[in-house]
Amino acid sequence: MVDKNGSTIGYVARNLLLCLFVFTTILFALSCYFVLRSTAHNRFLSSTFPPKSFTDDVNVKGVKRDKEDCRCNKDKKAMAPLKVYMYDMDPEFHFGLLDWKPQGKNSVWPDIQKYIPPYPGGLNLQHSIEYWLTLDLLASEYPNAPRAIAAKRVHNSSEADVIFVPFFSSLSYNRYSKVNPHQKTSRNKDLQGKLVTFLTAQEEWKRSGGRDHVVLAHHPNSMLDARNKLFPAMFILSDFGRYPPTVANVEKDIIAPYKHVIKAYENDTSGFDSREILLYFQGAIYRKDGGFVRQELFYLMQDEKDVHFSFGSVRNGGINKASQGMHNSKFCLNIAGDTPSSNRLFDAIASHCVPVIISDDIELPFEDVIDYSEFSLFVRTSDALKENFLVNLIRGISKEEWTRMWKKLKEVEKFYEFHFPSKVDDAVQMIWQAIARKVPGVKMRIHKSRRYSGFVSETGKESRWSLIPRSFW
Repeated sequence: MVDKNGSTIGYVARNLLLCLFVFTTILFALSCYFVLRSTAHNRFLSSTFPPKSFTDDVNVKGVKRDKEDCRCNKDKKAMAPLKVYMYDMDPEFHFGLLDWKPQGKNSVWPDIQKYIPPYPGGLNLQHSIEYWLTLDLLASEYPNAPRAIAAKRVHNSSEADVIFVPFFSSLSYNRYSKVNPHQKTSRNKDLQGKLVTFLTAQEEWKRSGGRDHVVLAHHPNSMLDARNKLFPAMFILSDFGRYPPTVANVEKDIIAPYKHVIKAYENDTSGFDSREILLYFQGAIYRKDGGFVRQELFYLMQDEKDVHFSFGSVRNGGINKASQGMHNSKFCLNIAGDTPSSNRLFDAIASHCVPVIISDDIELPFEDVIDYSEFSLFVRTSDALKENFLVNLIRGISKEEWTRMWKKLKEVEKFYEFHFPSKVDDAVQMIWQAIARKVPGVKMRIHKSRRYSGFVSETGKESRWSLIPRSFW
């Protein structure tokens, strides 16, 4: 009887638990259904008609407008000319070296709208960048000039990106580096001493330590006495061959092209088959320093029938002969001489003669924006001096490959042409653009130099911070 009653009670309890489980399950399912139903409508509307509030629309348009404004500002900034402050230095530093006489007591510059002092020809021209850049700055002041400019002269140095030093240093070396019998020192050396005294006394130099100054020293022997005293400045050079890296280096300085001296090949309709000379070199063969390779190559290649390798100079129509020879050659050698660079590279470009560059330490103009491998061949000195290596390499260049490089030469030659007035992307404007690309680095170095510098209070007394030795920091 007890067992029977116990089993009855257990049966009832199990049924109650089952009913309770079923009830709670149904209740849970209904809850989920109503919750999902209440959100499904909104989710459908959201996917079909995205919510679009006025403020969201303004924000989106504002972002787009900001991006467009930013892009426009960048474009305008990229197109804006470099702002250059040029010292009004005594004519003895610039056009006075060309025998120009100032007109009037306060006259410093020639009126280039009426008369431009001529620059001497011949080999003097190859290092004449100082002349072209100065003329370009003077011309930038004339209103409504019918040309695009890459640099604009400003008369407030605090507004300038760089400070330009108009010393014709290459001309000074070429004309006045010899000591005359009645002189103790050369005029070139005297001018360098005056230049250092003048610059280091200027507030602009003191303000930046000279870091934002542009100093022209394109001839490898120019500024020999002043370079070690003006090294914080940005030098415009032909190469770094005669400079220690503490004085000049690719980080702060600029390599500018030579002005070619041979005739440009205008209306060039030549081709691979019509250029009869395979490889051309004419110039000084016996050179010092790295130029020993010229002599070695001469001995290696003197018996090659389609190779022209001979001594030459500007005398006796040498420039005309070189022009004809390079215009008639497929490849032109550019070999290191006393320094890593030479004008032959730019003569070759002007001749549309594919340059063969044998100079391990050469630095090239505008190489941050120009890929020279598209129109030049580079050969290591150690390889070039191997018997038959150079000739076999050049003979292995196909007609199609040569034609591709020849066409590229015709495209890039404008970057190496000097004009007055300057033209868009000619050598003058390319140099200004190269300077402009250095400006952010210049500003960073100037700012870093001021980290621990002292300052003067309103009373004129030096701050106590400036009295703390820099080693403390």
